[in-house]
Amino acid sequence: MMLADLPTPCLVLDRSILTRNIRGMARALQRLNVPLRPHMKTAKSIEVARMALEGQPGGITVSTLAEAEYFFGHGITDILYAVGITPQKLERVARLNASGAQIIVITDDPVVADAITAQPAPIRALIEIDSGEGRGGVHPDSDRVIELAARLGPCFAGVMTHAGHSYSGRHASEIAAVAEAERGAVAHAAERLREAGYHAGIVSAGSSPTARHAENLAGITEMRAGVYMFGDLFQAEIETHGADGIAVTVLASVIGRRPGRVLVDAGGLALSKDRSTESTLHDFGYGLAMDIEGQRSYGHAIVAKAYQEHGVIEVDPMRPIHLPIGGKLRIAPNHTCMTSAAHDRYFVVDGDQHVTAIWHRVNGW
Repeated sequence: MMLADLPTPCLVLDRSILTRNIRGMARALQRLNVPLRPHMKTAKSIEVARMALEGQPGGITVSTLAEAEYFFGHGITDILYAVGITPQKLERVARLNASGAQIIVITDDPVVADAITAQPAPIRALIEIDSGEGRGGVHPDSDRVIELAARLGPCFAGVMTHAGHSYSGRHASEIAAVAEAERGAVAHAAERLREAGYHAGIVSAGSSPTARHAENLAGITEMRAGVYMFGDLFQAEIETHGADGIAVTVLASVIGRRPGRVLVDAGGLALSKDRSTESTLHDFGYGLAMDIEGQRSYGHAIVAKAYQEHGVIEVDPMRPIHLPIGGKLRIAPNHTCMTSAAHDRYFVVDGDQHVTAIWHRVNGW
């Protein structure tokens, strides 16, 4: 089967780029002697997870319990659910653990900590630390860090943080500074806990940018990263990977032509309406149009408008798109996590137009 034979819009995953991205991140962390707990919230695919786990201890990170159930069903037991748990979800976690899973949860709330310890069987939990993003977690110097460990008691397993504000960096040096702040915050919280008599065995940190550009990970026991596997236009802009590191694209068909514009059948649902590159040096609209081989043959041809099922590509006058109605091209996404979310499978290629496999993904919560 060839890409030209596929229904559109659909996701294309280039295994050769995926492999290169996975190996590149593994090398970056190996030099700092810290293992990777790959975050599967982007890929949501067992085939990708198996590739990402090569040479790693075997644990993964997820962002939904549907992912946890899916990956456990495919034999992965060590799973960190890296979204603040609610009491209502604990029974679902307990069922998985009773079946042989080892789900770890996170919290920054005393009431939730009490709910975790009230479960009949212990559920390991990490205290979420705010390392500067201001989204979730407690300040590493807060008295609540010690209070939460006391409330969790035997369920307490360590601390974790996520430097989501690394996405505001634009160069490797800026992101390295965020990585050091991330490391310092969570390692400091762990040390405070140890001084108070608690065993903080897990000290978990990470985002793809900080995992890639960290210069020192002393005190960290694992790094979590996920989007690095697939890459996207935004990650290329902030130097997580090169311009050639985008493994996932959307295959689309030309459905209309106007002077200076090409209409395609991939709109806001197929591409997402993420506009993250708007704040970077190069604004790619809702995605960058490439040829069916995945090459940048069309210059700066961007999806300037995204309706529900229509995309409007503004053609680069220096690199016109000569495709008939029904002709196919590929669109590189701004944010591959958001783009992939509307699709249920990947059509896998290996550097060319031949579809070698179809990999399904899990969606929902």
